[in-house]
Amino acid sequence: MTADDLTIDYEEGGILTTKQTDKVILSKGAWVTIMFRYQLWDAATESYGEDKFTIRRVQKRNGEYTARSKFNITNVKQAKLIIDALQGWTE
Repeated sequence: MTADDLTIDYEEGGILTTKQTDKVILSKGAWVTIMFRYQLWDAATESYGEDKFTIRRVQKRNGEYTARSKFNITNVKQAKLIIDALQGWTE
């Protein structure tokens, strides 16, 4: 398994409850940082909700990846605020 194989797809009861729609690997090595775009299944509406985002840090040790930390961005509005702040700091 490589960092490219890591996913946050999660299935429960035959339903893909967390559906990864994209990812960007921010860093590789013994510690891997990946940003995922995903949607959660809403059983009440039987559809996927709005886009959400998460940044995950995983550690590779003895050929196995172990999740170490995560930061969830809960909606597009919050994502845009983060983007604006980062752009302001890096210009």
